[in-house]
Amino acid sequence: MSVLCPASEVILRHTDEFTQRRVLFAGDLQDDLACQLEAQDIRVHCTQYHHWRQLSRTLGDKAQFNLLPQPELTAGCDTLIFYWPKSKQEAQFQLQSLLSLLPVGTELFIVGENRSGVRSAETLLAEFGAIAKIDSARRCSLYHFRSERQAQFDLTKWWDEYTLDDLPIKTLPGVFSRDGLDVGSQLLLSVLDNVKGKVLDVGCGAGVLSMILAKSVDGLELTLSDVSAAALESSKATLAANDLSGKVIASDVFSDIEGRFDFIISNPPFHDGLQTNLSAAESLIRGATKHLQLGGRLCIVANAFLPYPDILDATFGSHEVLAQTGRFKVYQSVMARPSSPAKDKKAKGRR
Repeated sequence: MSVLCPASEVILRHTDEFTQRRVLFAGDLQDDLACQLEAQDIRVHCTQYHHWRQLSRTLGDKAQFNLLPQPELTAGCDTLIFYWPKSKQEAQFQLQSLLSLLPVGTELFIVGENRSGVRSAETLLAEFGAIAKIDSARRCSLYHFRSERQAQFDLTKWWDEYTLDDLPIKTLPGVFSRDGLDVGSQLLLSVLDNVKGKVLDVGCGAGVLSMILAKSVDGLELTLSDVSAAALESSKATLAANDLSGKVIASDVFSDIEGRFDFIISNPPFHDGLQTNLSAAESLIRGATKHLQLGGRLCIVANAFLPYPDILDATFGSHEVLAQTGRFKVYQSVMARPSSPAKDKKAKGRR
């Protein structure tokens, strides 16, 4: 996260505002401005694990990864710089949790790309104080206000639930497919068969894929991972609601994954915030060979236009398309035993 995003460039136009402040960064962080900004003190609340991994290298304990900000992190802060996420409900969830801990009189600087819906800040925050736009540049808007009343926050009121085949799915704001199973995951589930042993669900979201598999096949050993704190909590709740057990861990693709698996499944994201970013999916494919047993399978669903076949072939030697629609394809590659140089030489001699 070395190149500053447009929203951070707008913040930089107001650096004199922050030199004597105790600043808390939060929201949809996309770069390392928190490591560069001159201020009396800087802390960061990360809800995305990969952002925390980058920022904590410089900020140490002053950067924390949690679903909700912790009181010890917000204590003493007088200013909040909040990056608007693409989901209005996620923004409301995060802001209310932050304003429930920050003292009355805290100054907020809310910034985001116009296409993210940052204008919604005007209505969402109206009850807490007078809010005004103070800058507009790089297709972003920057709002400022001083909180005039304490927010109340109750996590239990933010949980949603839907059912799939009469099985409960628990979700929180910001989790992919929060209101129902997406079309891509439906296609992936329709072709999964002969699943056994140890299963790794990368980018688990609300835990739907793992839950459906575990309900269909006895004895699966589940590991679910995601970078989103909200997704991790949702997956834990989904497993619990269906009387299932499994490891649910924060991991930036394979950063915190240990061991090998018989089956790796994923509906990998190709956005980081609003920006197109294929790095997570590419890391998933290229790193899978270090985490699959011999004969183990990687099975992913992706938008048909994305360039994954070439990466699969370069990594595994081949791939097959298990299913496709006009929009999505389900790809599978198998971990084969690598050929020895001697065998390769004999094979060439027989041609």
